[in-house]
Amino acid sequence: MRTPAPFHLAFPVDDLTVAREFYGKVLGCREGRSSDCWIDFDFWGHQLVAHLGERISSGQSHVDGSSVPVPHFGAVLTYPAFQELVERLGRAGVAPESGPTLRHAGKVGEQWTLFLRDPSGNALEFKAFRDPAEMFGFDDA
Repeated sequence: MRTPAPFHLAFPVDDLTVAREFYGKVLGCREGRSSDCWIDFDFWGHQLVAHLGERISSGQSHVDGSSVPVPHFGAVLTYPAFQELVERLGRAGVAPESGPTLRHAGKVGEQWTLFLRDPSGNALEFKAFRDPAEMFGFDDA
């Protein structure tokens, strides 16, 4: 298994002030560099860049019997960090679009997951694996 490296993701938002409030204050992401058309955020150790731009159209896919928005991005968290995020969202009055939900219960890859949308409509997924070593695992049963 490779040592994880931080990823970089640039995505569109329609209001930088609102994005700064959501990613910075609601999600608790530290802000990095910025300009009048983009903002860097430390997204659990990854470089997330909110750019003023047109929204990406989306659709739906199905995972373990549930409908999920596509495209979406997010973070794989430890279970304590996932619980802290759920509590943080509750304090901020942000309701997930779905979840927290236990997926693949009793199987390899068992995980808690939740989906929410940022104020620009971008779909985010946060998850926490029962066993982080099973993130790319298969259940042969």
